[in-house]
Order: sequence, then structure tokens, then C-alpha cells
Amino acid sequence: MIEKAVKFLRENPVQYLATVGTEGKAKCRPFMFLLEKEGKLFFCTNNKKEVYKEMKKNPYIEISTSAKDFTWIRISGKAVFTQDRKMREECVNIPMIKNIYHSADNPIFEVFYIDDAKIKLLDVTGTVKEELSL
Repeated sequence: MIEKAVKFLRENPVQYLATVGTEGKAKCRPFMFLLEKEGKLFFCTNNKKEVYKEMKKNPYIEISTSAKDFTWIRISGKAVFTQDRKMREECVNIPMIKNIYHSADNPIFEVFYIDDAKIKLLDVTGTVKEELSL
């Protein structure tokens, strides 16, 4: 199932990340999945952005995206930031990320994964077709 989820995220590269804003209201913005490693889904952001502050204040997030046929994925869990050098280097070496941050040592570059992830693949009606907890 993790392979299906990764394939779905790669085929639908604009995902939407929802947080609880610093003012206590829901916020959603486009994001991009980077990679899966040892059953963890990795993403990155800039520590000067509001989304970073929101996840530090309340780390519970949800990510969703849909395909052209209106099947969709929902991933919820806790954003955990990592300073693991190997993961930072692996993430920054993705061409689009490299163009933005240039180096794993960039002080604004933050890498996070979703801990205790709950993944659901759903059809156009919202019926859950597959579920996975990581």
C-alpha cells in the first residue's frame, strides 16, 4: 500500500497541506511530496514561512490531492522536523528543491516527515478503497 500511496503522490505532484493557523483557523496551501524512506513520507519547507510556525505550534497536519479521475488520497499525522544530515542531503538533491535551497546547510531549509501517518485512498464518492497506518 505504501508503494501505491507514493505512486499516487508522484503522479499528482501538487498536494495540499492543511494546518491549524497560528490564529486557530484552518489553512491550506499547495505542497510537494519529496520522497519515502523507511515507511516515512518526507516534505520540506522554509523556516521563515507561516506554515513552519503553524506546524511548530500544532504539528498535526493533513495532506490531500486528487487525480484526473477524481480518486484521491488523504494523509494525516504529525509533522516531525529532522536535522538528519543524510535526509537533508537526499531531499535537497531533488532538482526543484536544489534550485530553491542550494544546499542541505541552508539555514532556512527544513525537512519533515509525517509520523503516525494514516493514509486513505478514496474513490470519487469518498468511499475508502484502501487504508494504511504507518
